[in-house]
Amino acid sequence: MKPRVTVHLWAGLRALTDGAETVEVEAATIGQMLYALAKAYPALEDYLEDNVSVSVDGRIMATDLTHPLTETSEIYLMQRLRGG
Repeated sequence: MKPRVTVHLWAGLRALTDGAETVEVEAATIGQMLYALAKAYPALEDYLEDNVSVSVDGRIMATDLTHPLTETSEIYLMQRLRGG
């Protein structure tokens, strides 16, 4: 059974989730979480692919979609910063 995780959203994504600051999905990894978010909130899908960074327990997870999540994980979706 996958844990139910709480995901905190930055203000720019809240309009795509009916104004919710946090949403819950069932996911055991970051990749599963992103998939579950896109399925639950289809308007998020385009943003999730290229425009977000995921922070888990205060650490930015750049590319590790297999990083495990638990019910106590502190998860934030943030706007991806672009270098220049």
